[in-house]
Amino acid sequence: MNMAIRPFSLQGRFTLYLILPVLTLLVIMGLIGFLLARDLLLTQWQESAILRLGRAAHQMDMHLAAVKQGIRLFHDISGSIHDDSFHAWALDRLRRQEGIVDARLSWNSPQTKPDPAQEPAPPARGLGHGFRAGGMRRFQSARIREITAPRFDAGGAHGTISMVSELLDEAGAAIGRLEVVVDFDLMFGHVVESGWWQSSKAFLVDENGQVLVCTAPGRHGKISDAGDPLEKATFAAMAHQTHGTVWGKGYPPSEISGFYRLTEAPWFLVMIAPGREVLSPILQFRWAYSIAAIGLILLVTALIRLVTGRVASEIKTVSEAALRLSRGKFDDPLPVKRRDEVGELTRSFNLMTRHLRERLQLKQAMGLAMEVQQNLLPAAPACLPGFDIAGRSLYCQETGGDYFDYIFRNGEEGRRHLCIAVGDVVGHGISAALLMTTVRALLRIRLDCPGPIPEALTDVNRLLCRDTEASGSFVTLFLLQVQADTRRLAWVRAGHDPALLFSAANGDVQELNGPGLALGVNEAFAYTGVSPLGLHTGDIVLIGTDGIWDTRNSRSEKFGKTRLVDIMRRHRQDPAEAILEAVLRSVEQFRGQMPQEDDITLVVLKAAGPAAGTPG
Repeated sequence: MNMAIRPFSLQGRFTLYLILPVLTLLVIMGLIGFLLARDLLLTQWQESAILRLGRAAHQMDMHLAAVKQGIRLFHDISGSIHDDSFHAWALDRLRRQEGIVDARLSWNSPQTKPDPAQEPAPPARGLGHGFRAGGMRRFQSARIREITAPRFDAGGAHGTISMVSELLDEAGAAIGRLEVVVDFDLMFGHVVESGWWQSSKAFLVDENGQVLVCTAPGRHGKISDAGDPLEKATFAAMAHQTHGTVWGKGYPPSEISGFYRLTEAPWFLVMIAPGREVLSPILQFRWAYSIAAIGLILLVTALIRLVTGRVASEIKTVSEAALRLSRGKFDDPLPVKRRDEVGELTRSFNLMTRHLRERLQLKQAMGLAMEVQQNLLPAAPACLPGFDIAGRSLYCQETGGDYFDYIFRNGEEGRRHLCIAVGDVVGHGISAALLMTTVRALLRIRLDCPGPIPEALTDVNRLLCRDTEASGSFVTLFLLQVQADTRRLAWVRAGHDPALLFSAANGDVQELNGPGLALGVNEAFAYTGVSPLGLHTGDIVLIGTDGIWDTRNSRSEKFGKTRLVDIMRRHRQDPAEAILEAVLRSVEQFRGQMPQEDDITLVVLKAAGPAAGTPG
């Protein structure tokens, strides 16, 4: 499916108002989800790192606590029993504790040297060589004053630390001290074997930042003296927290540090590791998450594009079919492939096409009917010596019920008469046109026979009533007979509005009235005429239908017969065709934008010259 996306096309609107917002929402949700997952993973890593450091610190604290417990036991035993031999026994027992290399007791003032026989023997492990007690004195209590930094031998392979405990008298003054030398390797061995110590850099530092042990060879001094910003930041954090993590610059940071303070000694375990190595699970998650998110976004976008593309394609198919239909090309019905609104649109289009085809056929039939009806109307004005004649019918639909005709007939003594018929069938459209055609045929046939026009109209009415009895239709008709040589008028009104006669001599206008009933109402009705009336040069006769004076404008005002009379007077010097055009133009201007609601028919008869058979 190859559809070009245009900004104002349906597919373009789908892309602009549906796909882009959904795509934006998915990207935002994916980014938020990634940030939340990343923060969760980072939090879990920090907790895991602190837990590993805490476990290593706890192992050292256990060893230090065991040594402290032995020192407190020595204080408790030796402080309550003041026998020198018992003190020597307690000191020897302290030496025998696991992890203790040696124990030394010294006093702040000299004392009489005890009997060598009472001096305790060296420990069996050979760890107490060189020990000489300066004698045992009484002390009330003790406190651990310091734990020294680790000391290593010349090869750096063996290390020890010392715990110094002060002996206090009853007044709290220091009278001696107990120094216990502890095997640092034995105590720190579990820490070395733990996983975190195999990191890039690991330290054991005191609370002043002094490096006690480091995995980096030759590293001494304070941790903050190396000029590393991360180490300085770590030392600063150690001053306020017992444990935590510190991130270096960048993302991922070049290095990440973690620290944990021991409980039994004023020391910190510090670990510094590369950021990418530490955050490799998070980085792997980021790539996996990004690939999955992008794939999901592309999948959702493709599905939306597929669905909207199909909808737009089917609507475009309907649009193209409608365009071809507007050009008069009727295709086969479109296939209905869906049961949704698009399918309903396709079904409606097919139904519209079928009805439009039928309507077009009806329109063609109506056009043919209009053509037939127009051919029934006079194609040109009647030619009668001494008279100027013009007539026209304007239908509000293709066909109408208005009718006018020029019918020549032979009168008495071989005189030639012109009958002008103007009729108005009730209603509009085909039915009115058919009835008008019937009246025309009946009238033409009857006027071709001898007899006065009232008698002819009576016969037409009798025949027409047989056709209109069931439908109730009727026709109003004004029949005017003009005798050319004498200019005498005779007329019959069959329910029609009277014609208007303008007198050129005095400018008066009178109506050509007379009794009469509409045709097709009463079969037994007999029509009568009126006394003939003569015309003079310049006199004008207007015969029209009510579609002229009943025309309404936008203010619902009627055109009326007064305006019609004014037009006759203003254009009395004009020929019949000009008067006809003036009336129709005035009616159209009066109506304005309002639609034509009724058929309009007008015939103008003007006495333009001397009567036939008389000198000019």
